[in-house]
Amino acid sequence: MAGRRARVGRKTAETEVSLEILLEGSGKADVKTSVGFLTHMLETFARHSRADLKVSCRGDTHVDAHHLVEDVGIVLGQAFAEALGDKRGIRRFGFASVPMDEALVRATVDLSGRPFYASRGEVPRGKVGEFDLDLVEDFLAAFAGACRCNLHVEVVSGRSGHHVAEAAFKALARALREASETDPRAEGEVPSTKGTLR
Repeated sequence: MAGRRARVGRKTAETEVSLEILLEGSGKADVKTSVGFLTHMLETFARHSRADLKVSCRGDTHVDAHHLVEDVGIVLGQAFAEALGDKRGIRRFGFASVPMDEALVRATVDLSGRPFYASRGEVPRGKVGEFDLDLVEDFLAAFAGACRCNLHVEVVSGRSGHHVAEAAFKALARALREASETDPRAEGEVPSTKGTLR
């Protein structure tokens, strides 16, 4: 099948991650992690970005899930950047505002080639199952750094940590979908006055 795709792996003393992505997908996800909420968020990301995603990973979750969650964020960011290639013809900028019941989260992305992550507001503290909600921020920061994109995430409101976290992943997915789409008015052009987005 034609389309922008990438396969990336990462192996350390703490984790092993294998990930495949197809940007022109249908939102299919084949995700195997040992962290239930992370699996759920990656499936959510695939569905709302419309990218096909295959993830297999293991890590030292007997310590906690931090290393695994962060490394999956790194590998997803690397794969997304690799799949984009030289970024010719993309829209580059994307924005999404996603409500989930009482929660509202906004994500704004620039596929600039310059890594930067900023957040405003907070994901409520606590856990969803065994998943520490502090890890949402770690995942987002790791993704932005590895994807080399400018990512701003704003938690406007929310009482439920589950709702806020899920709205954040959906907003990221929708913003990336918009930013990575091809612009019919800019076919073959790199959307930068510098001539490069690396």
